[in-house]
Amino acid sequence: MSLLVVGLSHRSAPVSVLERASLSEDAQIKLLQDTLAAEPSAEATVLATCNRIELYADVDKFHAGVAELSTLLALHSGVGLEELTPYLYVHYEDRAVHHLFSVACGLDSMVVGEGQILGQIKDALALGQDLHTAGRLLNELFQQALRVGKRAHSETGIDRAGQSLVTFGLEQLAAGADVEEWAADKRVLVIGAGSMSSLAATTLARLGVRDLVIANRTLERAERLAAVLTGAGDVRVHAVSMAEVAHELTRADAVVSCTGATGLVLTAASVATALAQPAESPVRENLRAPEGSLVARLAATAARDGRVRDARLTDSRPMDSCPAGPADAATDPLALHGTWVDNGSRPDRAIRSAAVRHTDGTDGTDGTAGVRLALLDLAMPRDIDGAVHRLAGVRLVDIESLAEASADAPMAADVDQVRSIVSVEVAAFSAAQRAAHITPTVVALRAMAADVVAGEVARLEGRLPGLDEKQRAEITQTVRRVVDKLLHAPTVRVKQLAGEPGGAGYADALRTLFDLDPETVASVSRADLNDADVKNRGRV
Repeated sequence: MSLLVVGLSHRSAPVSVLERASLSEDAQIKLLQDTLAAEPSAEATVLATCNRIELYADVDKFHAGVAELSTLLALHSGVGLEELTPYLYVHYEDRAVHHLFSVACGLDSMVVGEGQILGQIKDALALGQDLHTAGRLLNELFQQALRVGKRAHSETGIDRAGQSLVTFGLEQLAAGADVEEWAADKRVLVIGAGSMSSLAATTLARLGVRDLVIANRTLERAERLAAVLTGAGDVRVHAVSMAEVAHELTRADAVVSCTGATGLVLTAASVATALAQPAESPVRENLRAPEGSLVARLAATAARDGRVRDARLTDSRPMDSCPAGPADAATDPLALHGTWVDNGSRPDRAIRSAAVRHTDGTDGTDGTAGVRLALLDLAMPRDIDGAVHRLAGVRLVDIESLAEASADAPMAADVDQVRSIVSVEVAAFSAAQRAAHITPTVVALRAMAADVVAGEVARLEGRLPGLDEKQRAEITQTVRRVVDKLLHAPTVRVKQLAGEPGGAGYADALRTLFDLDPETVASVSRADLNDADVKNRGRV
């Protein structure tokens, strides 16, 4: 059996194809079940993220395996095989191991060095274990990939090059501005409560947004996430149902969406409707000067001399309700002052409403000026209608634009060090697998030798019935030592040779030379596989 991976990613396919080929959890389960039912595959698991779909399998025939896995990917993704094939890549044996280890280290990620892929690899293995589609090979491969990824992050500075897709997306929304400064005093709506949305919410809370609203189809999940984040600095966090998204959209400065929905969560029409709503007036603070201050004394003197009215004596209305019309302002300086205060205390999104035509953010300040609503879509397929970028005052960042931006991202000096780690780990893993491949043959050989010893001792007892127990034991032990010494050097050497490239043929040679029963070897392999599956259960 041999390792085979067939897949597509942001490196091989446009986002439009990845979006259509994305697999729901139910589709992943059915794909694995059908893969195992196919003749070439003995075990399988699938790694499906927002920018890659890869099917790993242990197959006995390369060409048949490639054809079967490609067909199954097309079938369950809903993209026709002829359309999908040009974007597929195939890795076999050592190249497949090298690919997964590189993925685990973040070398193949859209954002080089990001660590979120480790959790996704762990989830892929857990799914294969739960469905009993991941056997000895894939258990060992994926667990080793997790260890290699952790090693790369702990021994190198790859983290300096990498960041989560969430952080990279927020940087793109900030358009060159400092992300913390961009996030400050913003009200952000996070749609979804899965792993990516949770990471987004946690990151936003850490950045210090003013308000964080979490919406989810299952309100309880949103409330649990909100409870976890409550108390994170000064940020105010609360959960809402999906039915309240339209209302929250009218109040938000930014939206991050990542759900498992198969259709659009935010259409261009819904965003346009939200932008058409007037911005809500905030509750203003009491701006009256403190008693005893210079401003308060001047105001009291002016009121006493009759130059201005003392609002405390002549008007029971709060300052916020002072008339702001030209006639009132002409006769009432305090009313004019109230007008200035009113305009000065509006939230940014309210006073920017007159400048929302600057959709490219180029008004002489920074890349976010003129943006009334910033949208980050991390879902695959997309949650937010791509047509929203045509709306005035809207900035949209999605997987496609992130892919374009990441192509220009600088590579860290530590990437070469990580590549060296991957190469060393691939060689070690492949050698261990080749050595393990010959183990059932060696076990079968020693079992055959033990049967020969037992048969010869029994024949000797028939010919020499007068042997006492001590003599019989001594003869049996002597024969066993002779056999063990004869087999020791060949079996040790064959294991060493099997660990080298091309060493798989030594197992065949051993079976042929000693005329070992193939069924005996196969039974040892099955027992080893079952034992490995039990031991690996729950280790991820």
